[in-house]
Amino acid sequence: MTKRIFIWVAHPKSGSLCEAMGTAYEVGAKRAGAEVRRMNLSDMRFDVGIDGYDTDLPLEPDLTAWQDNITWADHLMFIHPYWWGAMPTKAKAVLDRALTPGFGYKYQKKGMAWDKLLAGRTADTVITSDTPPLIDTFVYRQPARRVMRNQVLSFCGIKPRKIVQFGSVKMADQRKIDGWIGKVENMGLRAAA
Repeated sequence: MTKRIFIWVAHPKSGSLCEAMGTAYEVGAKRAGAEVRRMNLSDMRFDVGIDGYDTDLPLEPDLTAWQDNITWADHLMFIHPYWWGAMPTKAKAVLDRALTPGFGYKYQKKGMAWDKLLAGRTADTVITSDTPPLIDTFVYRQPARRVMRNQVLSFCGIKPRKIVQFGSVKMADQRKIDGWIGKVENMGLRAAA
């Protein structure tokens, strides 16, 4: 069966390293025979603001398309930069607006339990950062990686496969960056296998 993979490049700027990594992952996945859909945050248009989950703010077409791609996929790939310990505001807004109760999860009527509505999917995540991953691990305790693994993917029933952080981007030469891009292409190849 052909693997269906949705790649979300969650960088607000076009032409970013994250975008190049998304392309590499896509190349690897397609080379292994996967069917791929992709969205770039830099192309998405929607209202970033949210007043809470108790309001019914209708989803714009790009957010509806994002949800449709999540529903369609067997495997997800999220790629985002690491800004102030997390993903950029616009990327987080997609999660706030589209990964909502009734789509990503549903609280049960009694107690603290919830239904994980996106179970059966797997995901890879790549995070680019100026903070070296070792410093992020031992000093900051991997906040972006922990949030993606526990509070986003696992919370909704998506099984995290590989969560990787590449850095320091600021200090990397082209050879290092090319090596990272090669690793991401191999991740796409393995995801489709």
